[in-house]
Amino acid sequence: MSMKGRIESDYIAAYKAKDAVQLAVLRHLKTAIKNREVELMRPVSDDDILDLISRQIKQRRDSIDQYTTHGRPELAAVEASELDALVLYMPQPLGDAELGEVIDALVRETGAAGPKDMGKVMQALTAGYKGRYDGKKASEAVRARLTS
Repeated sequence: MSMKGRIESDYIAAYKAKDAVQLAVLRHLKTAIKNREVELMRPVSDDDILDLISRQIKQRRDSIDQYTTHGRPELAAVEASELDALVLYMPQPLGDAELGEVIDALVRETGAAGPKDMGKVMQALTAGYKGRYDGKKASEAVRARLTS
C-alpha cells in the first residue's frame, strides 16, 4: 500500500475511533499532501510524502523547544503527542552505531578523502537511507569521520 493510501485509511480509522490527536495530525498531513500535489502539478510519490512528514516532525520538535523554553508545558504536551503520531509514518531510524557503520561504508564507496567531499557522502546517505537518520547527527558524524 502506498503512503498516501495508508494515510487515508488511517484517517478514516481515526475518524471512526474519534481519536482527536491522530485525526488532527492526519488532516494536516493530507492538506500538506494536497498542497504539494497542486504545487508540483502531479501526484506525489512516497518520497515526497516522507519529506512532508519529516518537515512536520521538525516543526513539532521546534515547537516543543519553544513552548518548553517559554514556560508553556501544556502546549508542548500537545505538540509531543502529535509528534508521536507522525513518527509512526517514518521508516525505522538508524541507531548511532548503525549510522556510523553506514557512513564508514559510504566514505569508502564514494572515495571521500576530506571535508571537501562531505557533500558526496551526504548525497549517498540521503539516496540510500532517506528519512532514517537525523540530518544534524549525520552531518556531524560525516564531518568527524572526514576530518580524522
